[in-house]
Amino acid sequence: MSLPHEPFAGLTLGEFSERLASSDPVPGGGSAAAIAASLAASLVVMVCRLSSDRPKYAAYAATHERALLVAEASRVRFLELADEDAAAYGAYAAASRLPRETPEEQEHRATQLRAAARLASEVPMLVVRECHRLVREIETLAGRSNLNAASDLGVAALLAQAAARGAGANVQINLPAVGDERFAGSATAELGGHLHEIEVVAARVNQQVLSGSLRAPE
Repeated sequence: MSLPHEPFAGLTLGEFSERLASSDPVPGGGSAAAIAASLAASLVVMVCRLSSDRPKYAAYAATHERALLVAEASRVRFLELADEDAAAYGAYAAASRLPRETPEEQEHRATQLRAAARLASEVPMLVVRECHRLVREIETLAGRSNLNAASDLGVAALLAQAAARGAGANVQINLPAVGDERFAGSATAELGGHLHEIEVVAARVNQQVLSGSLRAPE
């Protein structure tokens, strides 16, 4: 997927914020959701590193090692998805500008718009799926990592939950334009399942964080 801009990961935080605040529709809500999710993953990586090689948490070393790998991969993937979301919007915008003077042009434009809308729903669904994966990893860490950084896991879970809901809104808003009821139904069902489970898991993370206690190793 070609990008209409330099990768967002190459921007400073201030530069990305300025881009987001501009009248340019890219980056928009989808990219912002993916960036928020990348911050969640970064927090998880931090907690893993603050927990590794600490005698008090030695029993959880395997959990820290796995969670670190998962979260670091998620952090990078979310940054990629922020760019992919912007590219998907660019594809839809380009399709909407296609000529439509003749019946042939109208048919071609309609086909391209449907394909672009499908892509614009598929990319944020990838964000939702990755958020679900990350939240499950956060839950395994809660109560099995440095208690001084427990609140950071709580923040990570909340950011991932918000990112999933934001990306999910983009899935839903693009589905009607896809023109495929079967695809829309399947995507809607999948999305609902992910969001429900993310909410449940995030609530468990918050409960564990507030307890301030450790739990048994996996």
